[in-house]
Amino acid sequence: MKIKHLFVSETQANTYTFFSDFNDSAHYGFTMIHLNTKEDCCGCHACLSICPAKCIQMLPDTEGFLYPMVDESLCPECGLCESVCPVINPPRQEGDSVAFAAWNRNEDVRADSSSGGVFNALMQCTFEQNGVVFGAAFDDSMTLCHQAAHNEVEGQALRGSKYLQSTIGTAYQEARKYLKQGRQVLFSGTPCQIAGLYAFLRKEYDNLLTCDVVCHGVPSPKVFAAYRAELERQHGAKAQRIAFRRKNFGWKRFSVSLSFDNDTEYRRVLNEDAFMIGFLSNTYLRPSCHACNFSRLPRVADISLADFWGVGTHHPEWDDDRGTSLVIVQTEKGKSAFDACRQDITVHDADLNVAIQSNPCICGSVAPGARREAFFSDLNTLPFEKVMKRYMRPTPLWRRRAGKVKRLAGRVLRRMRVI
Repeated sequence: MKIKHLFVSETQANTYTFFSDFNDSAHYGFTMIHLNTKEDCCGCHACLSICPAKCIQMLPDTEGFLYPMVDESLCPECGLCESVCPVINPPRQEGDSVAFAAWNRNEDVRADSSSGGVFNALMQCTFEQNGVVFGAAFDDSMTLCHQAAHNEVEGQALRGSKYLQSTIGTAYQEARKYLKQGRQVLFSGTPCQIAGLYAFLRKEYDNLLTCDVVCHGVPSPKVFAAYRAELERQHGAKAQRIAFRRKNFGWKRFSVSLSFDNDTEYRRVLNEDAFMIGFLSNTYLRPSCHACNFSRLPRVADISLADFWGVGTHHPEWDDDRGTSLVIVQTEKGKSAFDACRQDITVHDADLNVAIQSNPCICGSVAPGARREAFFSDLNTLPFEKVMKRYMRPTPLWRRRAGKVKRLAGRVLRRMRVI
């Protein structure tokens, strides 16, 4: 069996070598795979989804990120895989971006949502049209994958932020099936997944509404699996449910929660949870996230959703710490869909430039963490408990307080125009 990466030429230099997650390429019967740069692949699964010969597999490298590998003995060399790659052939991103602050009028929905609960309103409108909603949800094995929801009960699993990259599976094919049947489809995901969907479909559908999230980047599934296993060891039980954005201490000071099958629970606020500390410090994000082709304006989806961080600075009346969504409407289709669900949400016109100040990922990528390379080197050689202590430990209280005092002093001096 001869295997190659999709975008490799034999003359490329400075290549990376990829192996399976077990550091054993022979485990899969594959030969070594060479790739010019990891930033070339965002892991959207479009190539795998379009392949008529089913000769592509998504396999993990040593950092745990999935990349497409091709069995050349089965490959018909049709070129479809390269034609649907959104990095090689990026979708058009055009139009004016219009911003709104919004939140769901149903306080129960809002409380159970990561931000303001706007996605739930879009989902509800889709179900009322006998439509289908696609989004990310954990399956029974705690693997995050894209799933279809046909009603409100199924849709509950799609709500809430999940700080992982979901496996697309057959979601693109299923969405195309429903679109051809004439049913309304709402497809949500990261910007690169929306770009992958457009590339896979290869035509416009009036009955398709896309919704992306303003993405900070996707962390390594390998790190999350090790983090979960460590917590399961500490609790002596298997994790049954995870919520990355609990609002017990408020929207801005959200907490991570894992429930276990022995009726115990782990819960930590964002700056005390090891996984969130590493995620927010950009220590283990996918390489392509640091050079994202889709974190820019105009946005790739019809509607983009994000937290409206910093909204209280300019509009304190819009911030009750229960969650305020930033909604960016990019297309006429997006505007029509957003207008259709306004009866369920409170909406205010917003200044997009103000939103960008506190959420720069709207139009730019984050830089790699300073200790990223050292982290992955230790991840593959040290017990994860030691890795957590070395790279994912909370900032000491005295240092956090000193930082707050320094920032407060800076604000006071700027207001006094001293600096």
